[in-house]
Amino acid sequence: MNAYRGTPVLVIGGLGYIGSNLVSALLDADAAVTVVTPLRARHSDDAARVESRGGRVIEASVRDAGAMRAVVRGQGVVFNVSGQSGAVQSVQEPFVDLDVNCAGSLTLLEALRLDAPTAKLVFTGSRLVYGAPLALPVAEDHPIAPLCPHGAHKATVEQYLAMYGRLYGIRSTTLRITNPYGPGQPAARSAYGVINFLIHRALAREALPIFGDGAQLRDYVFIGDVVSALLLAGADARSDGRVYNVGSGVGTSMIDMARLVVGIVGGGRIEHQAWPPLVHEIDTGGFVADVSRIAAEIGWRPTTALADGLRQTVTTVVENGIGAAARAAE
Repeated sequence: MNAYRGTPVLVIGGLGYIGSNLVSALLDADAAVTVVTPLRARHSDDAARVESRGGRVIEASVRDAGAMRAVVRGQGVVFNVSGQSGAVQSVQEPFVDLDVNCAGSLTLLEALRLDAPTAKLVFTGSRLVYGAPLALPVAEDHPIAPLCPHGAHKATVEQYLAMYGRLYGIRSTTLRITNPYGPGQPAARSAYGVINFLIHRALAREALPIFGDGAQLRDYVFIGDVVSALLLAGADARSDGRVYNVGSGVGTSMIDMARLVVGIVGGGRIEHQAWPPLVHEIDTGGFVADVSRIAAEIGWRPTTALADGLRQTVTTVVENGIGAAARAAE
């Protein structure tokens, strides 16, 4: 954390789920933080909190070339945690996903080339680039075979980063994040953020929908561990040009995760549902990340077990009154 004291840091998408947690940690580290958000009004309270702690918030699209050139100037580290997320949504709106994720990343890279060529860029990739795993756990040299536009676009951005590194010396690191969860995620988001969705359902004493038998494995990684990986990647030159998995390294079935949520919350019930056709078509099957590369090269390891992370998340939700409000509305 000392590496960030006084360092100018730019966080694209810094009021989103991963971004807001990252920005909080950077402010704790006394970094000089600038946040870019496409729509301040959507996150007005979060924006005010960032500014009250000395951060700067700029409303701009990552696809706005002029705005990106202006905000990257003078930055030491740039975190791109912005973008459209969700496998199903990317099938339904492929051109939106292409525009936000690919065009946005290319615009940012051009801005760095022209106005901040010495800055370090950290990009949040996705496990979806792998598609259906050939074997578990999945290491970074697994074939790239995405099943949805989102995975394909994330893989394309990784190629942009490698190209700009070769041609222009732009330093970057990609973190292929598995299934992040933890405090701060919106209650309604069921596709990207299923744990938080189920926690809110359990607190409201509602059914927790599980597709099929729930045997499919997922690698759930706590948001605090994700943030620590981002910070390490941004500060450690050994990560330049590298791609890392960021996950817990442990596979947990959907049904076991839902049972843990019900047990910790003390409410809710599991309800098995048929797979929606599109969801089933693009589901990757079981996934567990091999996180040995990032551990060996820059020393990152996940530290939060699933049960502990779930308890922390439930406690935070209840303390914020979200669960209480949901129960009162029954």
